[in-house]
Amino acid sequence: MTKNILVAPLNWGLGHATRCIPIIKALEQNGFVPIIASDGNALTLLQKEFPHLTALELPSYQIEYAKKGENFKWKLIKNSPKTIQAILLEKKQVKEWVTEYNLAGIISDNRLGVRSKKVPSVFITHQLTVLSGKTTWISSKMHQLFIAKFDECWVPDLKDFPNLSGKLGHLKETHLFIKYMGVLSRLEKVNLPIVYDLMVLLSGPEPQRTLLEEKIIDELTAYKGKVVFIKGKVEAEQIVEQRGSVTFYNFMQSAQLEKTFNESEIVLCRSGYTTVMDLVKLEKKAFFIPTPGQFEQEYLAKKYKKEGLLPYAKQERFQMGDVHSVNAYPGLPKLKSVTDWQELFGLFQGK
Repeated sequence: MTKNILVAPLNWGLGHATRCIPIIKALEQNGFVPIIASDGNALTLLQKEFPHLTALELPSYQIEYAKKGENFKWKLIKNSPKTIQAILLEKKQVKEWVTEYNLAGIISDNRLGVRSKKVPSVFITHQLTVLSGKTTWISSKMHQLFIAKFDECWVPDLKDFPNLSGKLGHLKETHLFIKYMGVLSRLEKVNLPIVYDLMVLLSGPEPQRTLLEEKIIDELTAYKGKVVFIKGKVEAEQIVEQRGSVTFYNFMQSAQLEKTFNESEIVLCRSGYTTVMDLVKLEKKAFFIPTPGQFEQEYLAKKYKKEGLLPYAKQERFQMGDVHSVNAYPGLPKLKSVTDWQELFGLFQGK
């Protein structure tokens, strides 16, 4: 008897979707049948990666970024009625899918309404603490109340020190049922000859993705070296463009991205948590530009700089010459972890 598991990542950048790729593969390897559910770019990306799987569309949270980082939190608050409506709609939709697709379990990556009392439901997050400036206490408590409605919470990190998420993914005290998954990445380290001096990897919602793209392209005129530039725009067809020593791609699927990562000396990217896990798995050095106003990315960039691991710059202050400072840092810690999929998936077997 097949066991169908709904896997539903939030469509906020591409990180939530890409870190679900190894989970979907592991489900298949362990005899489950994954069913994908999301919206927008996240859904499109997973459909390209798993064209043989059933893909369902969920309502959009309609997350929008402000053009100025200091307005980011207020933009989220302004959009909160739309987000709440989407959560209620997805909860209603999932209730129908549990019966329609005979679901044996649910894995939600930060989608608050994707759960059911009828089947085991898991919430994936690296943010048990949700940083929001002066309102961190209340935003964290609200998030933890939502998480408590799920049977388990899986954190993609190591439980003990050294770890990657710091205070984001580790609480001093909690009543939540938490399991640490280890470092989660769709990519593997392969020893390949270096082809590119610099890999630029963009991601995240608009308009900040485009603002950073435009800034880096302008700055690249001062960079001497071979560059591969991946814009993070998931579209129907892959577009490749050569401008001087820079090769542009609108997007890459996992196999090509893995190869390109391994062929690159250093990486210029956002300090998103999924990217951090990819860098650890591939043992690559990087320069971070956190998304303006996104407290989580700013915290991670500052944390790694303070620990003497990686450099970073604020978006408005970044200059291409800053990238050379990467050579003075050792890079992220080489964490070796193996995910015990059988133990995690035991929840869906009644174990």
